Amino acid sequence: MKILLLAAAAFAALGQTPDIDDIMRRVALNQAKSQELRTSYVYHQRQLLKMIRSNKKLAREERREYTITPKFRGNDRQLVKFDGKYESKGQYFTYDKPGHRYKGVDIDGDLLNELADSMMHDKGGKDGISSDMFPLTYHRQLRYSFMLVRAGDFRGAKAYLVHFEPKQKPKAGDMENGGVWKGDAWIDAEEFQPIQVATSLAWKMPMAVKVMLGTDFRGVGFTVTYQKFADGLWFPVSYGGEFDIKGLFFYKRTMTINMTNSDFRRTDVTSDVAYAVEDK
Repeated sequence: MKILLLAAAAFAALGQTPDIDDIMRRVALNQAKSQELRTSYVYHQRQLLKMIRSNKKLAREERREYTITPKFRGNDRQLVKFDGKYESKGQYFTYDKPGHRYKGVDIDGDLLNELADSMMHDKGGKDGISSDMFPLTYHRQLRYSFMLVRAGDFRGAKAYLVHFEPKQKPKAGDMENGGVWKGDAWIDAEEFQPIQVATSLAWKMPMAVKVMLGTDFRGVGFTVTYQKFADGLWFPVSYGGEFDIKGLFFYKRTMTINMTNSDFRRTDVTSDVAYAVEDK
């Protein structure tokens, strides 16, 4: 009798779980609404970027702080604080602005600055994070297949664990033709908003790209965590990743990026509401 009751309960719970198409349709709709709501807020962003040598010693480090203002398309950011340092012949030297080059050729500086901009200052995204990495909006979803792994609890909330992979591999010279990332997303079961998304490269970097750039990336993966601040309003509050870079002439580095958003403040003239990020 007990087994029958458990089976009936499990069947009932399963019957209440929407199918994956319905889940992702709601996610896409709520992503659009949430991104629109974000345009009424400004917030503070901290970035910590590191280049680490193969011997585990720090080659370069930058700490950046920005005021971020989302817009209808993209976002504006204003640098409010910066501290940088690089290692040369066993000593560390400081500098005070992004893009600093201490030699005629500064691979660490150029790569760090380029990758930081592409990964954390996507001009087409209101939160700066590249929308390609976390394909949850309607148009990004079209390139991916989604599978409901299970329903469960995640960080104290009822949630759905969803796995995603590209429908097809991008064609050479046309990265927009297919998806690049694969990963898993925890989706809030009540509000159908992402709580956490983790991604990694779905394909090995094409040889043509390696030759053209002279650079290979390995272990590329990122995680973004979202938090609710008001009805329908969810912001990414943390974002990070670590990956290995291998280039010409025995160049090897591990790059780490960590970003946190805080001090969210509504900007319209009728309200001055600030939100703080809770430590979890």
